[in-house]
Amino acid sequence: MKKFTVIFTLLLLFIMTVPAAAASAINKDGYYKGIKLCGKVKVVEHFADIKVKVVNSFPDLKVKVVDSFPNNIGEWKFVEYGEDFTIQFVENFPDIKIKYVTSFPGVE
Repeated sequence: MKKFTVIFTLLLLFIMTVPAAAASAINKDGYYKGIKLCGKVKVVEHFADIKVKVVNSFPDLKVKVVDSFPNNIGEWKFVEYGEDFTIQFVENFPDIKIKYVTSFPGVE
């Protein structure tokens, strides 16, 4: 009986940790639904590719705003036209959560 309890406890712990590890919508390579999260970004009010919430802790992505060459994951250049993808800032039900940083952007 003791062996069964130990196995059941370990199995339960494993099942509880799997969803937590897969909670982020961004994969380890920095893509969200096929969108590479770097490049030129346009902020829109409706029909955005990604709904974003800005947070101070536990972000899915650390974002560094740059003026040129946004080639690495998490480097964004805000533009009015010629965007790679669009975002909408929201408070509720975001697709991803970001935190603005001055160094070391990328997937959390």
